[in-house]
Amino acid sequence: MKTIILGIGNPILRDDGVGIHVAEELKKQIKKPDIKIDTAFTGGMNLLDQMIDSDRAILIDAVKMKNKALGEVGLYDLKDFSAFHTCNPHDVSLPEAIDLAKRLGERRIPKDIKLIGINIGELSCEFGEELSSEIAKAVPKAVDFVKKEVVEDE
Repeated sequence: MKTIILGIGNPILRDDGVGIHVAEELKKQIKKPDIKIDTAFTGGMNLLDQMIDSDRAILIDAVKMKNKALGEVGLYDLKDFSAFHTCNPHDVSLPEAIDLAKRLGERRIPKDIKLIGINIGELSCEFGEELSSEIAKAVPKAVDFVKKEVVEDE
Protein backbone atom coordinates (compact mmCIF):
# COMPACT_ATOMS: atom_id res chain seq x y z
CA MET A 1 0.00 0.00 0.00
CA LYS A 2 1.51 3.30 -1.10
CA THR A 3 1.42 5.67 1.89
CA ILE A 4 2.29 9.32 2.30
CA ILE A 5 2.90 10.78 5.74
CA LEU A 6 2.75 14.57 5.78
CA GLY A 7 3.84 16.78 8.65
CA ILE A 8 1.86 20.01 8.27
CA GLY A 9 2.46 23.42 9.77
CA ASN A 10 4.26 26.71 9.73
CA PRO A 11 7.90 26.08 10.64
CA ILE A 12 8.41 29.60 12.02
CA LEU A 13 5.31 29.81 14.23
CA ARG A 14 6.62 27.66 17.05
CA ASP A 15 4.00 25.07 18.10
CA ASP A 16 2.11 25.34 14.81
CA GLY A 17 5.11 23.55 13.26
CA VAL A 18 4.78 20.45 15.45
CA GLY A 19 3.67 18.31 12.51
CA ILE A 20 6.90 19.16 10.71
CA HIS A 21 8.97 18.17 13.75
CA VAL A 22 7.15 14.82 13.92
CA ALA A 23 7.71 14.17 10.20
CA GLU A 24 11.42 14.93 10.50
CA GLU A 25 11.73 12.42 13.35
CA LEU A 26 9.75 9.81 11.39
CA LYS A 27 12.16 10.20 8.44
CA LYS A 28 14.91 8.93 10.76
CA GLN A 29 12.89 5.92 11.92
CA ILE A 30 10.82 4.67 8.97
CA LYS A 31 12.72 3.32 5.97
CA LYS A 32 10.16 1.54 3.80
CA PRO A 33 9.99 1.97 0.02
CA ASP A 34 6.18 2.19 0.01
CA ILE A 35 6.10 5.00 2.61
CA LYS A 36 6.96 8.56 1.67
CA ILE A 37 7.41 11.10 4.47
CA ASP A 38 7.27 14.77 3.59
CA THR A 39 6.29 18.16 4.97
CA ALA A 40 3.65 20.67 3.90
CA PHE A 41 3.54 24.36 4.70
CA THR A 42 0.19 25.03 3.01
CA GLY A 43 -3.26 23.48 2.96
CA GLY A 44 -6.10 23.00 0.52
CA MET A 45 -5.25 22.30 -3.10
CA ASN A 46 -1.48 22.28 -2.52
CA LEU A 47 -1.84 19.68 0.22
CA LEU A 48 -4.13 17.57 -1.94
CA ASP A 49 -1.57 17.72 -4.75
CA GLN A 50 1.05 16.15 -2.46
CA MET A 51 -1.32 13.29 -1.63
CA ILE A 52 -2.29 12.36 -5.21
CA ASP A 53 -1.41 8.80 -6.26
CA SER A 54 -1.13 7.49 -2.69
CA ASP A 55 -3.45 4.81 -1.35
CA ARG A 56 -3.31 6.23 2.16
CA ALA A 57 -2.41 9.61 3.66
CA ILE A 58 -1.54 10.24 7.28
CA LEU A 59 -1.51 13.94 8.09
CA ILE A 60 0.16 15.24 11.24
CA ASP A 61 -0.84 18.72 12.36
CA ALA A 62 -1.40 20.98 15.31
CA VAL A 63 -5.02 21.16 16.43
CA LYS A 64 -6.82 23.47 18.83
CA MET A 65 -9.13 21.43 21.07
CA LYS A 66 -10.45 23.11 24.21
CA ASN A 67 -11.63 19.82 25.71
CA LYS A 68 -8.23 18.08 25.33
CA ALA A 69 -5.03 18.41 27.36
CA LEU A 70 -2.17 20.47 25.99
CA GLY A 71 0.10 18.14 23.99
CA GLU A 72 -2.52 15.38 23.77
CA VAL A 73 -2.19 13.30 20.60
CA GLY A 74 -5.29 11.94 18.92
CA LEU A 75 -6.47 10.27 15.75
CA TYR A 76 -9.15 12.12 13.84
CA ASP A 77 -11.08 11.45 10.68
CA LEU A 78 -10.90 14.30 8.21
CA LYS A 79 -14.70 14.61 8.25
CA ASP A 80 -14.40 15.59 11.93
CA PHE A 81 -12.64 18.73 10.77
CA SER A 82 -15.06 20.57 8.53
CA ALA A 83 -12.96 23.64 9.24
CA PHE A 84 -9.57 21.98 8.65
CA HIS A 85 -7.84 25.26 8.24
CA THR A 86 -5.71 26.99 5.74
CA CYS A 87 -4.21 30.33 6.57
CA ASN A 88 -4.32 31.45 2.96
CA PRO A 89 -7.54 33.39 2.25
CA HIS A 90 -7.12 32.55 -1.45
CA ASP A 91 -7.20 28.80 -0.86
CA VAL A 92 -9.82 26.29 0.25
CA SER A 93 -9.78 23.83 3.14
CA LEU A 94 -8.60 20.28 2.49
CA PRO A 95 -12.12 18.79 2.69
CA GLU A 96 -13.28 21.40 0.16
CA ALA A 97 -10.31 20.62 -2.11
CA ILE A 98 -11.07 16.89 -1.96
CA ASP A 99 -14.74 17.48 -2.70
CA LEU A 100 -13.90 19.72 -5.66
CA ALA A 101 -11.38 17.23 -7.05
CA LYS A 102 -13.91 14.39 -6.81
CA ARG A 103 -16.54 16.50 -8.59
CA LEU A 104 -14.03 17.13 -11.36
CA GLY A 105 -13.43 13.37 -11.72
CA GLU A 106 -10.08 13.05 -9.95
CA ARG A 107 -9.63 9.37 -9.07
CA ARG A 108 -6.11 9.42 -7.61
CA ILE A 109 -7.12 10.75 -4.16
CA PRO A 110 -6.14 8.46 -1.27
CA LYS A 111 -9.05 6.30 -0.13
CA ASP A 112 -7.84 6.45 3.47
CA ILE A 113 -6.98 9.85 4.95
CA LYS A 114 -6.31 10.21 8.67
CA LEU A 115 -5.24 13.14 10.79
CA ILE A 116 -2.95 12.75 13.77
CA GLY A 117 -3.58 15.90 15.76
CA ILE A 118 -1.42 17.33 18.54
CA ASN A 119 -3.35 19.74 20.74
CA ILE A 120 -1.49 23.05 21.00
CA GLY A 121 -4.22 25.00 22.79
CA GLU A 122 -4.24 28.52 21.44
CA LEU A 123 -2.04 29.35 18.47
CA SER A 124 0.68 31.79 19.42
CA CYS A 125 1.80 34.37 16.90
CA GLU A 126 5.28 34.30 18.42
CA PHE A 127 7.94 33.66 15.79
CA GLY A 128 10.49 30.90 16.29
CA GLU A 129 11.39 27.43 15.13
CA GLU A 130 11.53 25.82 18.59
CA LEU A 131 8.52 24.11 20.11
CA SER A 132 7.33 24.97 23.60
CA SER A 133 8.41 22.41 26.19
CA GLU A 134 4.85 21.02 26.53
CA ILE A 135 4.47 20.44 22.82
CA ALA A 136 8.04 19.15 22.37
CA LYS A 137 7.17 16.37 24.85
CA ALA A 138 4.30 15.33 22.54
CA VAL A 139 6.58 14.72 19.53
CA PRO A 140 7.72 11.20 20.60
CA LYS A 141 4.10 10.32 21.44
CA ALA A 142 2.96 11.44 17.98
CA VAL A 143 5.83 9.52 16.34
CA ASP A 144 4.74 6.34 18.13
CA PHE A 145 1.11 7.04 17.21
CA VAL A 146 1.97 7.29 13.51
CA LYS A 147 4.20 4.20 13.60
CA LYS A 148 1.35 2.18 15.13
CA GLU A 149 -1.01 3.40 12.41
CA VAL A 150 1.43 2.32 9.71
CA VAL A 151 2.05 -1.12 11.28
CA GLU A 152 -1.63 -1.84 12.06
CA ASP A 153 -2.73 -1.09 8.53
CA GLU A 154 -0.16 -3.36 6.84
